[in-house]
Amino acid sequence: MIPARVFHYRDPAAVALGLRELRKRGLTPRGILSIALNPRGETHIAVPDDFDMVDKIRIGNKMTLKPPWEGRYFHFDAIHRLPGNTVLWNGDRRLSDTGSAPEVACALAEWLKGSSARNVFLGCASHQPGSWWTKDAHSDVIDLHARGLVDTVLTTSGLLARQINETKLFHTGFQEVAKHGPAGKWDSVYSSSLGNVLMLERRVANYRLALTCERGIEEIDVSGIPDEVRQTARIEVQSGLGVVGRIDGGAFAITTGTVEPWGLSNVRPALLVGAPNQTLMDLPRALRNMEDS
Repeated sequence: MIPARVFHYRDPAAVALGLRELRKRGLTPRGILSIALNPRGETHIAVPDDFDMVDKIRIGNKMTLKPPWEGRYFHFDAIHRLPGNTVLWNGDRRLSDTGSAPEVACALAEWLKGSSARNVFLGCASHQPGSWWTKDAHSDVIDLHARGLVDTVLTTSGLLARQINETKLFHTGFQEVAKHGPAGKWDSVYSSSLGNVLMLERRVANYRLALTCERGIEEIDVSGIPDEVRQTARIEVQSGLGVVGRIDGGAFAITTGTVEPWGLSNVRPALLVGAPNQTLMDLPRALRNMEDS
């Protein structure tokens, strides 16, 4: 567990000011554990109680944490600053109900520039997924989930997303986004052999991405995207168990949930499973070892 403190901001302008002050105290994108909005559009940001431990936090660690608040909150999963300084964010589909989500996402994206960072990845929470894109805080917002595209991740060439209730992944290039936004052309680049894709790992790691599917987990190599996306590993595991993240050279962040047509509901905070340098093919044995211990 990472002892956390929560900062509460009533509007997006306060978020921008608050983040600047927190940077002066040593906060980096790695140290932001969770971001959620309440139904009034107020922002809650969880950070480590001790800023000296920020450099020790890995993305996989965040996935294991339970949010330090209870009640009706709508969580961000990730916020990305794209080429051209447009902004993409993933999270609870109800974020759009608050009215302030685009401004908060853009405030975070602007803050990322100070750390020369492109992304902030956040903890694992249960919700129906949504993905959004905007040019800036004052422009129209495109909700990709209206087209069935969710869990959008960045690759070296563009954006990759799963389509709800489909086995396929779709890709659009950064040049296409620059011209038309993500409402332009998306091409099918991969189809799972294990049924509908229910969840994508939050980020590409060493050109690898894990797909949680109806009948198991696949790992794909996206180094050749969009021309080639190939399967590198495939395991059949119990339905509802999936990979939400990983620690570089270390364990996988494994979550569980209930299979729905749109993905996984009742998602739980993840557990870190596996040892350094283990691959996806080692995961079933690591899970059995956990059950036996």
